[in-house]
Amino acid sequence: MAQMLSVDHLNVCYGAIQAIRDISFHVNEGEIVTLIGANGAGKTTTMHAISGLLKPKAGTIDFMGNRISEMEAHKIIRLGLAQVPEGRRVFSQLSVQENLTMGAFTRKDGAAAVAQDMERIYDRLPRLRERRHQAAGTLSGGEQQMLAIGRALMSKPKMLLLDEPSMGLSPLLVKEIFKIIQDVNRDGMTVLLVEQNAKMALEIANRAYVLETGMIKMEGDAKELANDIEVRKAYLGC
Repeated sequence: MAQMLSVDHLNVCYGAIQAIRDISFHVNEGEIVTLIGANGAGKTTTMHAISGLLKPKAGTIDFMGNRISEMEAHKIIRLGLAQVPEGRRVFSQLSVQENLTMGAFTRKDGAAAVAQDMERIYDRLPRLRERRHQAAGTLSGGEQQMLAIGRALMSKPKMLLLDEPSMGLSPLLVKEIFKIIQDVNRDGMTVLLVEQNAKMALEIANRAYVLETGMIKMEGDAKELANDIEVRKAYLGC
């Protein structure tokens, strides 16, 4: 498999505080790779560095042969790297359909292509079709997460970054969201998943990295890590 994303010796700071310490990992085309770890481990900081919202102190990030470490966020989106942010962050006053349209703002392939892709999103996520004229802020948490995923897909990405998609959702909705992630991946989408629900993340991922206090402590096949004694004690509660 071709390597799509490569993070090498990444260091990220918030002022004098070093949040990420010399981490390296990669994502191959077609994979689901997950970063797991406790709150404050540096998962979201890593995602923000990849998507261009934070600039690294040191290290490099390459996406499909492009050095994106110092690139602006909107240019990274145009390369085909889209993020579904922690907390969903939908445009609450806009309708579902307007939110999806906003996801396509970097595209230059015309209104007809955008409309066609919106229909595909509605076919994949029929609940959004039912609520397409409804204000996004009135949706349930699970529906907002679906909308955030749909909005990201509207940019026609080659790779999807998902930051804590299960946050604040009921167990039933968590299963539904993770099924959507698997379905998108089966259709060819490469996924980097940051998730505190380690059990669910390891169930659907191909490979995993364990972040602890800004450093990668373990890495490997997701199913093997799910059976590792240390991982089970620290993250799976067993």
